[in-house]
Amino acid sequence: MKLTNEVENLLNKVWAGMILISIFCALATGRMPQLSDAVLAGAGNAAELVLGMLGMMCAWTGLMKIADAGGLTSILARVLSPVLRRLFPAYPPESPAAKAVCMNITANLLGLGNAATPMGIAAMKEMQKNNTDERTANNSMVMFVVLNTASLQLIPTFMGTLRANYGAAAPFDILPAVWITSMISLAVGLLAAKLMEGRKVG
Repeated sequence: MKLTNEVENLLNKVWAGMILISIFCALATGRMPQLSDAVLAGAGNAAELVLGMLGMMCAWTGLMKIADAGGLTSILARVLSPVLRRLFPAYPPESPAAKAVCMNITANLLGLGNAATPMGIAAMKEMQKNNTDERTANNSMVMFVVLNTASLQLIPTFMGTLRANYGAAAPFDILPAVWITSMISLAVGLLAAKLMEGRKVG
């Protein structure tokens, strides 16, 4: 929890610094009107984007809930259990942490980053219970962050919706590229995490 607060404070400082730098640069170059216009336009575009994506994301999140109620996640848990046992040997497949990890992977496979986030947080909380150092992530937590960040996506829902909102004729024609790049990034990330597990920092 302390580590999370420290990261949040750091991010707040970074954002505040970026805002102050942009204001200073606008004042120095005499472009305050352009900065004001950019802020207003950006806020408007962000609101339009969120509203435009809301329907698609709600539909896919609802399908995710139906799949969960229908037992799809349980099936995926059994399919993924051999892999999860190797990646997270400290947590048996029936543990709350392993179940949350499985749910997170399922949501990521469907490209539902917003649905994956709560499960990711739940998994990290469960893993933290077995972590003796609350300021340092253990190997399983680091591995999960890598797995979640470089996740394999079968259906990039978010990206497809984004492309559809910006007028793409075939929003999901990026599927082969997404599959290839996500598999490569996942393989490299997991390999790097495994190779560095035994090393101590500092």
